[in-house]
Amino acid sequence: MTDASPAARFWAEFRESKVAVVALAVVVLMIGIALLAPLVAPQDPYDLANLSLSDARRPPGFVGEGGYTHWLGTDAQGRDLLSAILYGLRISLEMGLVAGALAFTLGVALGIGAAYIGGRWEAFIMRVIDLQLAFPAILLALVLSALLGQGKLQLIAALACAQYAYFARTAHGAASAERGKDYVEAVLSTPLPGWRVVLRHIFPNCLPPLIVVATVQVANAIALEATLSFLGVGLPVTEPSLGMLISNGFQYMLSGRYWISIYPGIALIVLIVAINLVGDRIRDQVNPRLKR
Repeated sequence: MTDASPAARFWAEFRESKVAVVALAVVVLMIGIALLAPLVAPQDPYDLANLSLSDARRPPGFVGEGGYTHWLGTDAQGRDLLSAILYGLRISLEMGLVAGALAFTLGVALGIGAAYIGGRWEAFIMRVIDLQLAFPAILLALVLSALLGQGKLQLIAALACAQYAYFARTAHGAASAERGKDYVEAVLSTPLPGWRVVLRHIFPNCLPPLIVVATVQVANAIALEATLSFLGVGLPVTEPSLGMLISNGFQYMLSGRYWISIYPGIALIVLIVAINLVGDRIRDQVNPRLKR
């Protein structure tokens, strides 16, 4: 094992946890079926011409006018719930990954930049970030979503702005520790420009804790998007994410039509829990203090 590559050693240690391997398989499977949703879904939930109100709110196993079985039932618009979940899963993953990537980029740039510059700018940037961290992310996301309006781009911007501070705080702590090390001082004595010192020397050594935060924040972004859509300030009705599907069926829970909300909720919970389990395993590996 000593001659193996770092990636091979990482995977060998990762697969020691059966729970983490199963969770990773679930995440990969859900991403795969989300990407292949147009090919595997029985129905296109966005095609309003193929929807029939006579099929609305039908229980699991109902055979609709289209001639195929609705294995998970239908929602209030007559959409096949399995198809809606597959497409909703696709949208939820898209929102979480894109918003997480933007938050990662913005937060890392601010955190590492502040640690590298130092002085008053560092104090100012980090106090602003600390002030944002004092507020719950859901509160900031709600306010930003209400101000920006509905739509994918608006929601991505709201999620990224609500989450970048977590990346910035982590990046600043890691970069501050690296900034004081001898190898950085040696590099700074050369004529290399500052951006090369940051990108080639400081940033790579800050990645391990940032990867852990990224996995957690992607799951949080998916949960935040679902919450905002459930409250009606997230995506529009024409783009039903898992949160929107749960919201659409909530009013029918007491009438016995549980499947409209329960099945999208199960899909959302499984996705978030699986991502968090993978993140927990990665955290245990990159932090020697947490290794068993």
